[in-house]
This record gives sequence, structure tokens and C-alpha cells, in this order.
Amino acid sequence: MRILVTNDDGVRAPGIAALARAAVGTSHDVVIVAPMVDYSGAGAAVGPVHSRDGVDYESYEIEGLEDVPAFGIDGPPALAVILAAVGGFGARPDVVLSGINHGANVGRSALHSGTVGAALTGAHFGLRSLAVSIRWGEDPVPWDTPATIARSLIPGLMATPEGTVLNLNVPDIDISRLRGLRRGRLGRAGTIRSAVHDPPAGAPGGAHPHVTLPPFPSGTLRLDLTPRGQDRELDIETDAGLVANGFACVTPLVGVGEARDGDVDRALADVLVAASAATGLTTHAPGERQVADSG
Repeated sequence: MRILVTNDDGVRAPGIAALARAAVGTSHDVVIVAPMVDYSGAGAAVGPVHSRDGVDYESYEIEGLEDVPAFGIDGPPALAVILAAVGGFGARPDVVLSGINHGANVGRSALHSGTVGAALTGAHFGLRSLAVSIRWGEDPVPWDTPATIARSLIPGLMATPEGTVLNLNVPDIDISRLRGLRRGRLGRAGTIRSAVHDPPAGAPGGAHPHVTLPPFPSGTLRLDLTPRGQDRELDIETDAGLVANGFACVTPLVGVGEARDGDVDRALADVLVAASAATGLTTHAPGERQVADSG
């Protein structure tokens, strides 16, 4: 069994070293492939692969993991997974471990996470994947907490159906202080709560002539991020609520897939009929056999 370890914070980040040590502790074959630089927030982006000749890479030596092959690539973590899955770094992996990200990836924020994006990319290749994140905290970060839980999940993950993706989030506390390990629902909370307009230095006063737009023609949007401790009233059954209340939580995720819902199908049928009337193009009801025009 071969395990690919990647992340979005970069191959030199302490979180990937902690996760790789956990993977090595399972006695499976391990390879590390991750971005050369920080790609946080990249989601499942792969970059401009169609307009470049190839992807540069460099070998790295991670302290304490000198016997583990490690490579940095000039690209985001999802691209690292793709390259490994198609044989760019030796045998195709069976499992993808992504992380450990410094900062929780819960709720709708998971959509934009490079850590989660790498795991979801693995699923498209039929690989079983685990994204691992620890809530943001000051040094020293207790990396052993998520690493220990991740190692305990690997045997069970290997027994799941192909393409399974699990998203593990833990509080920034020692494992002895955790209240437990739970399955969490994907919450609706996001990291960015609001944005405040800051004008550029020396900018003339006066609002933007279009009053519904930002008040200045240019400037800076200062992001209001979720403060620590402010989200303890979140639903305790969600991923964000569990982490805020001292639990480690695991959430199963799925990536891009066709929506299969009767209401959506009916709404789409109406959309297609209206578009057909406007364009003169033919359309068919969902499930109806489509026959190409002979003329």
C-alpha cells in the first residue's frame, strides 16, 4: 500500500512533516509531493497546465524523514495529486493524506481549501483520501494531536469504498484535552464574515459615483475573519460547532458530481424550454431519447 502525503502550505511546512511521520508509522510506503510555496485557499486548482510545457520539481529532505522521498512542485496541491496518480513520482498511490493545515477547514470554507481540494482530486482518481486540519492557534502548535488521530484513521480509510474522502478537523489542544472524536455535518459557516472598505493612502475624499458599489474607486477590502471563541454557539452537530466545543470531528465529503434531484430536473426542463424558444434550438425532456437531426 502506498501513501501520498501532500499539503497546501508548502513542502517545508511543519504540518506536512507531522503528517508524513504519522504515515510512516503505519509501515506503508510513503512519498511526499507538495507545492514549493504556499497555496492556501487554492481549492482544487491545477494552474495553467495547458499553456506550459511541464511542471518543475525539486527533491527535498525533511528533517527526521531523510529516508522518505519528498518533492516540491511548481504548482498547487491538486496538481501534485494528479501527477502522483498518473505515475509522475513512482507507483500510483492508494491513499492521499493532505495536511496538516494550520487553520480549520470547516463549513463552506472547505470548498476553497487547497488541503481539501487535494483530497477531492484524489477521489476523482479513485483514491481514498483524508484531509487533515488543526484550528489556528499560537505556537507551539500541537501537531501531534491531528497526526495521532490521522494515523488511527488510516486503517479504516483503506477499507472504505474507492474515492472516499474524509475531512478531519481538530481543536488546537493536546489530544488529552479533547472531549472526543465525532462525525460532524458540514456546516454553513465560513471564515470571512464581512469586508470593510479602506481607501488607499492619499486618496481624494468622496464616494464612488455609483452608490451601490464600493465607496471609493480603489482601495482595500479589510477582511473580518472569524475571531477565536466567537463561534461557540454554532450548532454542535456541525463540523465547526464540534471543533469550537473541543471535539475532533470527521466529515465525509464528495466532489464535483451531477445533481440528481427531481426538483432540479424539473426546473432545468423549464429553463431549456425557455432557452429553446429564445434561440430556436431543439430541446428534449429529461430522460427522453435524443436523436440527431438528419439534415
